[in-house]
Amino acid sequence: MLKSVLRCFVPESVIGAYHYCLARAAAFLYGHPSEKLVVIGVTGTNGKSTTVQFIGRLLEHAGHRVGWTTTASFKVAEREWVNDKKMTMLGRFQTQKLLREMVSAGCRYAVIETSSQGIAQSRHIGINYDVAVFTNLTPEHIEAHGGFENYKAAKLKLFEGLGRLPRKTINDTVIEKSIVVNLQDPHAESFLACGADRYSGFAVGEAGTLATRLNTTPMTATDVNFTGSCTTFTVGETTYHLKPAGRFYLENALAAMATVKVLGVSPEVMRHGVESLDSVPGRLERIDEGQPFTVIVDYAYEPAALTAVYDTLKLVQHKRLIHILGSAGGGRDVARREILGRLAAAHDDIVIVTNEDPYDEDPESIIDEVANAARAAGKQEGVNLFKILDRGKAIQFAVDLAVPHDLVLITGKGSEPIMAVAGGKKIPWDDRVAARKALHALYGGS
Repeated sequence: MLKSVLRCFVPESVIGAYHYCLARAAAFLYGHPSEKLVVIGVTGTNGKSTTVQFIGRLLEHAGHRVGWTTTASFKVAEREWVNDKKMTMLGRFQTQKLLREMVSAGCRYAVIETSSQGIAQSRHIGINYDVAVFTNLTPEHIEAHGGFENYKAAKLKLFEGLGRLPRKTINDTVIEKSIVVNLQDPHAESFLACGADRYSGFAVGEAGTLATRLNTTPMTATDVNFTGSCTTFTVGETTYHLKPAGRFYLENALAAMATVKVLGVSPEVMRHGVESLDSVPGRLERIDEGQPFTVIVDYAYEPAALTAVYDTLKLVQHKRLIHILGSAGGGRDVARREILGRLAAAHDDIVIVTNEDPYDEDPESIIDEVANAARAAGKQEGVNLFKILDRGKAIQFAVDLAVPHDLVLITGKGSEPIMAVAGGKKIPWDDRVAARKALHALYGGS
């Protein structure tokens, strides 16, 4: 509340300078730990957390000690724990503290999920990045940035600053500055235009004309075969089997492969590492308590991510798709509520709209916006469209409705352990726990 009041009276330039000075102070206080680590920043709209964790797992498979910070979790060498802060990129002092802990734990690599809002608030300042990875760009957080171009510009700041940062020497090795991009994203060229020593990329299928801008062979997947249990694909002359299914898991894996390649991981080590990758918690995570239907929990909360989930679910045999979804409050991308409602109406047999993270908004109003869009797209309330404010009751209702061979999809929160409600409060919540509770209530069990 105090921050909101101050913003009405303090010029943005002053607030920006304040954020910048805080970031510099945090780096100084913790002894500039990023100078002793190879730092990889991952940004984009979707796939950041999974890409970060895939990069970390591949580097660990190559024998390195790794730390990371993501929306889903934190890791310092062997220690890993859930992110319960409801922040993709932590504050400056918390991030520098984590980097210092990584140095103390003997980590060589730090992989940081770097958000546009974090960049806009200078949380990346004082971190000497070595590799910048771009996953994709779709309209998201537009209200927070004042438009899509501002959102894109925030992402670009990470890449524009990369070439100006001093190169490090770690264990007598000079660490080159590298940029890795999704060659199939329409905004990739802007990110490749930034200064660096090495440029690499990834694509599913043809790399396109942007491949000529690279000085490292891109990771391009050909002969791709998606099934419900794994994805088989070829890069060069090597065939890979990726256990997590679906196109977006493939794209995240390719991003990680292109990244570790510029860091010197050998093809053979990479192949074994890719084939050992598992699904990330809360991303297309199956909840199996012996029920005769499928339950999947996924983090997708915006249209592009949800569309990718729908594409993947085509690989999963099911009779009806029963979907529990909502939308965030706090003025976060209000326009997507209508889009989510229309998407659900087009793809789901039964739509159940519920509470997600209302913050200080009226949760019933948010639910109404999503449900009204689904109704306008053809769903009938009380028949194949339901509004249930209590998220736990909504999940129980979906489980009660399901019959053998149905698919119950719960989106919006994934593995998040909290829900953000009015007054800045965060209450314990986990969709996976709620799903298991609902299944036990119907089928028994401990």
